[in-house]
Amino acid sequence: MGDLTINKEKILQALSTVQEPDLKKDLVTLGMIRDVETGLDLVSFTVVLTTPACPLKELIRKDCTDAIHKFFGDHIRVNVNMTADITTTRSGGPVMPQVKNIIAIASGKGGVGKSTVTANLAMALLRAGAKVGILDADIYGPSMPVMFGAEDMQPRIVTRDGRNLMMPIQQWGIKLISMGFLVPAESATVWRGPMASTALRQLIGDVEWGELDYLLIDLPPGTSDIHLTLVQALPVTGAVIVTTPQKVALADAIKGLAMFRQPQINVPVLGVVENMAYFTPAELPNNKYFLFGKDGGKELASKFDVPVIGQIPLVQGIREGGDEGRPAFLSEDEITKAAFQEAAESLAQQVAIRNATQAKTKQVEIRV
Repeated sequence: MGDLTINKEKILQALSTVQEPDLKKDLVTLGMIRDVETGLDLVSFTVVLTTPACPLKELIRKDCTDAIHKFFGDHIRVNVNMTADITTTRSGGPVMPQVKNIIAIASGKGGVGKSTVTANLAMALLRAGAKVGILDADIYGPSMPVMFGAEDMQPRIVTRDGRNLMMPIQQWGIKLISMGFLVPAESATVWRGPMASTALRQLIGDVEWGELDYLLIDLPPGTSDIHLTLVQALPVTGAVIVTTPQKVALADAIKGLAMFRQPQINVPVLGVVENMAYFTPAELPNNKYFLFGKDGGKELASKFDVPVIGQIPLVQGIREGGDEGRPAFLSEDEITKAAFQEAAESLAQQVAIRNATQAKTKQVEIRV
């Protein structure tokens, strides 16, 4: 075959023409091509994606196949194996050393469905193949025990190097920790800010999380001591802002977004999730009714130059899933599953872009 002899070097040369769509560099330069093998009219290799939830997986597969055919001819069979190695900017550390990405889920006000969005994003990331945990940072009004049907569970205590650590509750495949596991459901947590901050530090530092690709932190509404404690205690990979389309929610969402962008905090904002974006009745799945306004989340994202991670419909099954302790992503409702799957893929995509293009997040030092 002369110059068309198939070998590893020429396969890599062909694949060096394929760009990773988000990172704008070729797959070979990015080190995403492994296990190159050749056979009789056969080329086989593995593409290592930055996340198993990559929304561009099939596009990358097609571009790789087209590149091999263009270089060696259409008669060559191409076997593209797809795997993932989730990226991180973290390198160990004393707190959560095996957690790759820490994502704050925030909102400016309550009632926008932030906890519901957090629970279902976690399930969608898990189903994509990631290891996922949730830290319920709402000390006064924890929701995750109810969302996951785990109200009656309590974390086990283990001893590691002379320290007593809590083991997260595991439900539906997600690792969970919440103040709701530690106090009776009927009890009110009447604490001043410093006490709540101390409790959050214990939920962060006194839990054996193990290996996680994504830890989602469900923050309380507003911008409070809890938010400041979080960014002081952990290097947060990025933040997601949850809002509804209505004006009153957007006004508060702006404050939440602006908090993360303050120079002394400087946590990257990964994007906006517009919850309750439209109402779709079960009997009319193709109809959309914009009960709370239209595209408010999109306008917020555009104003602050961040992506829209997802638009989640107002569907009865989502509310029912939260009340029943079985996240709606696990239901048979294809509209709901598709909305959360797309949002999870977009979130994973933004995390990968952030890790490749921005500096490592530092813990915040706030001087009062």
